[in-house]
Amino acid sequence: MNIAKMIDHSLLRPELTTDDVRRGCAVAGRRAVASVCVRPSDVELAVAALAGTGVLVGTVAGFPHGDARTATKVAEARALVEAGADEIDMVLHIGRLRDGDSGYVHDDIAAVVAAAQGRTVKVILENAYLTDEQKVLGCHLAERAGAHFVKTSTGFAPGGATLADIRLMRAAVAPHVEVKAAGGVRTLATLLELHDAGATRFGATATEAILDDYAARERDEQPPAPAAAVDGGY
Repeated sequence: MNIAKMIDHSLLRPELTTDDVRRGCAVAGRRAVASVCVRPSDVELAVAALAGTGVLVGTVAGFPHGDARTATKVAEARALVEAGADEIDMVLHIGRLRDGDSGYVHDDIAAVVAAAQGRTVKVILENAYLTDEQKVLGCHLAERAGAHFVKTSTGFAPGGATLADIRLMRAAVAPHVEVKAAGGVRTLATLLELHDAGATRFGATATEAILDDYAARERDEQPPAPAAAVDGGY
């Protein structure tokens, strides 16, 4: 199992400096994770820092509240693609989903998927604010709109990924739509539990601690004491 290629190393906290982002990209490149997920203003920096590493550059649209106008999300997605982003994690309109306004939510997602021009689009539901019925509806709308992933959380709401939510989301979408867990994925044990429930990608700041733990287990050693994660947003 390649744990590293399941991790999107998160660099989304608002206080991160340019040097913090560079250091985070260095971690991502050294550990050969799936991607970094950076703030929109850091995409060009990440593209340059990760050139030749095989690590994808991800970023966010409509983040973290999801309530920007669709035209704004579309313009943001187009600009991010032009800047070199490989993946876009967009926040759906949480309030409109709670309203049951399926047409608005579907069209909002579909417009961003079109603007992404074939890049991977992950739709963040922000489950902490939703009932199970609303989560299922959000998953169905994301799939119909052409999204590649449904995702639990931004990491900035009161709650993050839960085992129950991963199971619910995995059951709600077709096999070709993947599930990303974000918010609270800070240990290898949590990651593996959520993976068993159906998640295939994980937003994390504790990337090195998770991977060091996995390497130690593979060698049948005691894992090192985890260092505090100081960068990212999850």
